[in-house]
Amino acid sequence: MVELKSEAQIEAMAAAGAVVAEALRAVVTHAAPGRTTTDLDRVAADVLAAHGATSPFLNYHPNWSPSPFPAVLCVSVNDAVVHGIPTDQPLAEGDLVSVDFGAILNGWCGDSARSFIVGTPRPADAALIQATDAALAAGIAAARPGNTLGDVGHAIAATAHEAGYGLLADHGGHGIGRTMHEAPHVPNEGRRGKGMKLRPGLVIAIEPMLIADGTEDYVHDSDGWTLRTATGARAAHSEHTVAVTADGPRILTL
Repeated sequence: MVELKSEAQIEAMAAAGAVVAEALRAVVTHAAPGRTTTDLDRVAADVLAAHGATSPFLNYHPNWSPSPFPAVLCVSVNDAVVHGIPTDQPLAEGDLVSVDFGAILNGWCGDSARSFIVGTPRPADAALIQATDAALAAGIAAARPGNTLGDVGHAIAATAHEAGYGLLADHGGHGIGRTMHEAPHVPNEGRRGKGMKLRPGLVIAIEPMLIADGTEDYVHDSDGWTLRTATGARAAHSEHTVAVTADGPRILTL
């Protein structure tokens, strides 16, 4: 069932989104060669604690996973696309890092992701991140009343494929509200005019995941969570929580 949010509820979600945005800024600022992804997880956890917020990621246990997620931050490095578990492996100069983070504040969720380079970026990695951000922006621009989920997916896919990149198979965004994952599924590929029509009050997480070599297949790590590109190509992930309003899309995790 798809739940439409009131203006007051959207404002409450924006407050949670502000915590998410602050945590991601802190994580990116803290990242450096020699720091570990566990260090980044602690930074994000400290932001949650400072705001009296909790994590929708920690101990999240979907039926496809062998174990609950053990951290508040997903950290995926280089060929890891999404759902990376923080470890004590140090980051290195030139690593491409994707971080995905959520917060629950006063009963409402926010969810966002971004990719960045540790140290000096390689031009190819910078281009991949730029294209991923552009695909997200295209999807957000299509999230208007009267459009459909197919319009959102088409905008994302057209932007990604035009730039020569692949999209992670079988994955997309989701509705969000009092829980992190709600209906509807938000596809990263779609046909114009197809799918559910968007109405004011719908809040969704839009999240393209691009693969550098144009492929889309992935493999699971032995941890049961981390998804890696099947070819070893690098990947990037970008996400915002977005409310559909009468005036157009409103990003709640800026």
